[in-house]
Amino acid sequence: MDAELAQILDGIGPRLRALRRDRGLTLEALAQDTDISVSTLSRLESGIRRPTLDLLIPLARAHRVALDQLVAAPATGDPRVHLRPHRKDRGSVLVPLTQYPGRVRVFKQVLAPREPKLVTHAGYEWLYVLAGELRLILGGSDVVLRPGEVAEFDTGEPHWFGPAGDSAVEILHLFGPHGDQAVVRTGPET
Repeated sequence: MDAELAQILDGIGPRLRALRRDRGLTLEALAQDTDISVSTLSRLESGIRRPTLDLLIPLARAHRVALDQLVAAPATGDPRVHLRPHRKDRGSVLVPLTQYPGRVRVFKQVLAPREPKLVTHAGYEWLYVLAGELRLILGGSDVVLRPGEVAEFDTGEPHWFGPAGDSAVEILHLFGPHGDQAVVRTGPET
């Protein structure tokens, strides 16, 4: 085995451990999600066992990441395809999907449980739930959004959003820094 391949394989275990810990999962919870035994997961994370596709695919699904993110494959081609997630405190992850200063910005976010803290700022936001349940506090309203549901609001209104329970929630988050709003050109026929 060449040195580059050995280095890639050696990096998988620590990456798996970091992903699991960032999401606040125990080995037992991950084992239940993936049908991979706790001992096998532990040996993968410690580097004792070499990863195989039949182990990495269920782990990528459970962590909701691309397989090449687990393997840290070298980037090729269009850099927009190889986005760099920003890990936040308490297990949240932010992936910027656009890089246009002053225009609507788009993010994919995995939000870990945290205490609500209302904020206000200039702008306009849209939230689309991909997985889990999102709690949105907006002014005097407190609602729970499920996968496929969306919310939009002026960020001058006191607001907070995060997981509705003890599990992380995955969302698409669009933010218009100047109060930009979507223009709906088509819709359901009435």
